[in-house]
Amino acid sequence: MAVALLDEENQSSRGSHEGRAANVDRHRHSRGKNLMEDYFIPTSLYSDRNCAGVLGLLPEQKLTAAIRMLAYGASADQVDEIARMGKSTALESLVRFCDAVENLYTRDYLRRPTPWDLQRLLQKAEWRGFPRMIGSIDCMHWQWKNCPTTLQGDYGNRKGQKSIILEAVAGFDTWVWHAFFGVAGSQSDLNVLGQYPVFNDVLRGEAPKVTYEINNTVYQNGYYLANGIYPRWTTFVKSIPHPRT
Repeated sequence: MAVALLDEENQSSRGSHEGRAANVDRHRHSRGKNLMEDYFIPTSLYSDRNCAGVLGLLPEQKLTAAIRMLAYGASADQVDEIARMGKSTALESLVRFCDAVENLYTRDYLRRPTPWDLQRLLQKAEWRGFPRMIGSIDCMHWQWKNCPTTLQGDYGNRKGQKSIILEAVAGFDTWVWHAFFGVAGSQSDLNVLGQYPVFNDVLRGEAPKVTYEINNTVYQNGYYLANGIYPRWTTFVKSIPHPRT
C-alpha cells in the first residue's frame, strides 16, 4: 500500500522541469511562521488548556505516576495522591512509559553480545585485571510486599520475606545484556541457573572461543564472575573464600 501511494504521489507531482507547470507558490514560509506562532512559542495563540479552559497534565506528573507504580508497586489509585490524575490516565501513562523505554533501549540492552560487543567486554575487563572475563552474574531478591496469599508459599525466601528473583549478567559499565526475572523467591541461584537458556551455547559447544590460562590450565571459553553457590563449571570463576594474601 505504501509503495502504491508513493507511485500515485510521484505521478501526480508537479515540478518546474520541462513538460511540467511551474510550482505553485504555497506561501510556505509565512504559513510556517503562522504555525509556530499558533502552537510552539511561549506566547502561542493556542495554549495547553482544553476546551473547558483546564490545563493538561504536565509530563513530569505522568512520569512520576509511571515510575512510582513500577518502583513501589503502587496501584493507579494510590498515585492519585501525588500526581493528581485519574486511574485510567495513570495506567495509560504507565503503558506509554514502558513502550518508550522498550523502543529506546531494546537495541542496546537485553540482547546477546555481538562479536564486537564481546571484544569490547574482554578488552575492558583485561584493562581492569580480569583477562577473558565476559561479565558478572548474580541473583537478587526483589521483595514482593503485596504478594497474594495463594502465592506466598512459593515466593517466600529463607529470610521470611516474599520475593521474586532477578538474575542478570552485567559488564563493567553496568551494561545488562541478560536478565531473567520472575522466578519464585523460594528457589536458590542454582535453581534459577537451570531454568534459562543463556548457557545453552556453552553446552552445545557453540560459544565464542576465548583462550586463557589459569594455574597452568588452558580454557577455551570466556568466564563470568560468580559467587560460591554456582556450579563448578569452567565458565564460572569464583572468589577465594578465605584468601591468605
